[in-house]
Amino acid sequence: MSNTIYIGYYFKVEPIEPAVEILIAELGYAGFESFVETDGGVTAYIQKEEWDASILDGIHILKSEEFEISYTFEDIEQVNWNEEWEKNFNPIIVDDLCSVRAPFHDRPKTKYDIVIEPKMSFGTGHHETTHMMIQHILKNDFNDKSVLDMGCGTGVLAILAAMKGASEIDAIDIDNWCYVNSLENVERNNVSHINVLEGDASLLEGRKYDIIIANINRNILLNDISTYASCLTPRGLLFLSGFYDNDIPLIIEESNKNNLEFETKLERNSWAALHLKLIKE
Repeated sequence: MSNTIYIGYYFKVEPIEPAVEILIAELGYAGFESFVETDGGVTAYIQKEEWDASILDGIHILKSEEFEISYTFEDIEQVNWNEEWEKNFNPIIVDDLCSVRAPFHDRPKTKYDIVIEPKMSFGTGHHETTHMMIQHILKNDFNDKSVLDMGCGTGVLAILAAMKGASEIDAIDIDNWCYVNSLENVERNNVSHINVLEGDASLLEGRKYDIIIANINRNILLNDISTYASCLTPRGLLFLSGFYDNDIPLIIEESNKNNLEFETKLERNSWAALHLKLIKE
């Protein structure tokens, strides 16, 4: 396992709403990848190698006169993560159909119940992008489909695809921590036919899927959309998130260049998730 070091920022926010939602959105765009909402604000985590001293310069809400926001930060070793989640991680329920919870939570009465130990991995369902991707999966037919979850994080989207009947599933993430965490969560949810791989889009050569899910970030998506399109079967579906609603035209423009047709979109607190379809081989 890699010895990734994270930096934790502890934000105190007054008033809480809607400032915390806006702050999380802006921090996510700046590269922060995990968030824990607290009674007084939010804790945000970023990999130290992605951090620099000016990381908060573009966080506009920090300059707003509507809210009082203060913060401290420190290096966080991975060994502290389980304790942080057990203290702060609350279960979520999406559209009254899908719950995402930790092992220490009681089981809600939902059709799909996903149990994860998220640690430092992105994808608990709390972030808008994961939430919307869960919604897309719930609304579409995955039965007997071959599926790719690209940038799988905790593996939560691949696990839901398996619960919805997907027959063959690859889950890929470039981060070793996410790779190991996804393996653990696949076992925990008894979906052993998910094949978890560590790497990037270079692993996709020669592979074909009926459905591809990619919740990453705008720049990686723009770079890899052509690869995703080449890996889709005829009339295959592509679900994308990890970007703001004002990035939608860029994403659709690049998709159209690769014979991908816009179907539907979801928007949540300025984040977006798109559903596209391959219109020819």
